[in-house]
Amino acid sequence: MAASLARRVSGLLRPLSASLCARPPQLCHISNLSQRPVVGGHPAAAVGAPLRAAVFQTPRYNILQRVSALFPSGTQQQSRSLTYYSVKKAKRKTVKSVVYRFMRLHCGLWIRRKAGYKKKLWKKKPARRKRLREHVFCNKTQSRLLDKMTTSFWKRRNWYVDDPYQKYHNRVNLKV
Repeated sequence: MAASLARRVSGLLRPLSASLCARPPQLCHISNLSQRPVVGGHPAAAVGAPLRAAVFQTPRYNILQRVSALFPSGTQQQSRSLTYYSVKKAKRKTVKSVVYRFMRLHCGLWIRRKAGYKKKLWKKKPARRKRLREHVFCNKTQSRLLDKMTTSFWKRRNWYVDDPYQKYHNRVNLKV
């Protein structure tokens, strides 16, 4: 494991020496030394010159491309794990993380808690802790996306005893 990682790192650092030269390879001092004609016809020098020239003709990579080869998960895009057709009934399925993190009001708006409302509360001041306990409305684009990620079961109206959100379910003059 360690040996393969060392080989991978050394392979990634090799193009770095070539990219340090800001000028084109034919103008670079090091590449000029490697392309010098061999005097005296020494066979070892004749073999070594093309190899040195090949090292400096490698493509130039930026630092992100070299590091991303070590950590492939760092450059992956996020994806919504939405199932369009389930295996058993060939129906659309709800993304469960949406149901756990958000709540849909009957007017079509979605509410959520603020980010970090349970993290490192010991270092946050009381005013900030109070702000983090508040709920936030999602915007129109987010609400539409969350509607696509849930089925009609989660969009129906529910009646709860002593519902704290009762006054927010119906909104007047609101286009969603």
